[in-house]
Formats: sequence, structure tokens, C-alpha cells
Amino acid sequence: MAELKTKQNDKNVSEYLNAIEDPQRKEDCIKIYDLMAQITGEDGSMWGDSIVGFGTYHYKYDSGREGDWFITGFANRKQQISLYIMSGFEHYDELMAKLGKHKTGKSCLYIKKLSDIEMEILEKLVRSSVEYMNKTYNK
Repeated sequence: MAELKTKQNDKNVSEYLNAIEDPQRKEDCIKIYDLMAQITGEDGSMWGDSIVGFGTYHYKYDSGREGDWFITGFANRKQQISLYIMSGFEHYDELMAKLGKHKTGKSCLYIKKLSDIEMEILEKLVRSSVEYMNKTYNK
């Protein structure tokens, strides 16, 4: 079975954030960092080269594959900021309708900039997802 390449490591989160060239994108990522740290009560850590993750949970699939992953996190990408909402979005239709301009993948929320979305709704979304993940995986 292939080993997961993206793992928690000791790379410096501040260096990652400070290396973001676009000033607005850097400011947005720092605000997201602060929001996620406040919600989880944890400092973020680097996962791979480009993901800042908060907290951990252990998963095990029916196939036998298992591992550890972060509970929530984000990454600065070329086209957008990716926020990782690990519980997915199926429980949050009402929040998603009020969030603002975004796109989603299975557990990824893609935004161009924070000013495109409602921060209060983002906070509720992240908080709900973190609570769900902790209740489900970290009993």
C-alpha cells in the first residue's frame, strides 16, 4: 500500500506565511490561521510543504488503509486559498448558502479572498466541522 506523502512536519508556519508574496493573500492567510488556532485551541503545523493543519485525527478505511490527518487547515494555492473542512459540506447547506463567493470539493472550500465571504459564517462552518470531527474521531 502506498505511503501518504503529505505528513505533519517541523517546517516553520511563520516562514510559510511570510513567504506569501501577494500582500492581501498573506493578510488573508494570517487571518485564517488566527481563526483556526482560536477555534481549535492549537497552533498550526505544516503538513507537507504547503498545508497548515490544526489538530489531528486517526482514520481507518474499510480497505484497511489508515493514517493521521489534520482536523482543519488551509493552503495558499496559485489560484485561490484552499480551506480544509474535513467533515465535508453535506451537513452545512444553510451555512454554505450564506457564505458568499466560493467553490467546493469533497472537503475543500476554495475562496479567492476573505472579502468575498462572510467571516462570521466561515467561523461557524469551521467551528461546526471541528466539533464534528472531534466528536466522531477523538472521543
